[in-house]
Amino acid sequence: MKSMFELLMNLPLFKGVSHNRIAEIVGEVKLHFLKYPAGEVVTRVGESCDHLTFVISGSVRLYIENDSGRFAVYQTLKAPAVITPDFMFGRFTKYPCTVEAVESTGILKISKQDFVNILAKDSVFLFNYLNTLSVNAQKSMKGILWLTNGGIDERIAFWIIALTQPGSTDIRLVCRKRDLCSLFGVQRATFEAGLKDMKERGLIDYTTKELFIHNRTDLLRLLEHASESDIDGEE
Repeated sequence: MKSMFELLMNLPLFKGVSHNRIAEIVGEVKLHFLKYPAGEVVTRVGESCDHLTFVISGSVRLYIENDSGRFAVYQTLKAPAVITPDFMFGRFTKYPCTVEAVESTGILKISKQDFVNILAKDSVFLFNYLNTLSVNAQKSMKGILWLTNGGIDERIAFWIIALTQPGSTDIRLVCRKRDLCSLFGVQRATFEAGLKDMKERGLIDYTTKELFIHNRTDLLRLLEHASESDIDGEE
């Protein structure tokens, strides 16, 4: 079984932090370790994002949908992972998704104030967090260009990348085809041809109401011809 220090050092935003510095943090900051059985809700959409939430063991399922409920995206995050870290600050500081434990799952929470104190004292933490925020901001800008100039495959890829987190698996987009055609501004025949091409290339599978993503990294490569680390800031 991994020690607490090993668990922390493997977490996103803790990369590059020394063992000694983590030992200091453990002594200075109140860390909340929680356990959730399979099926239990970790957090619900709309709840205040006043803690940084890490998955330290097991896995969770994230679910996000639009206001009408006609468009939804599911994804699974396995430990080690951090849940929506870019919603702690800014104008909208509420969780954008509902999160459930897939199996017996360990969660670590650090309060916003404690995290602010860590950022103020440690440049490695600050750089990791700023890099995460910057990557997400840049990805959104590029996405607008993909949506206006890209093919159907690039438009679908952008939506999946924008609404899911690095390292996520078992990704499923739930939406009727006619709604997706309206969303992407294309004719049904063009959309169908795009889906068929993506399926033949091994990128997705689909039904009349769902798209199943085989590998998120493949969609990243489709957009940028690069690895996930180049686009999502992961190593």
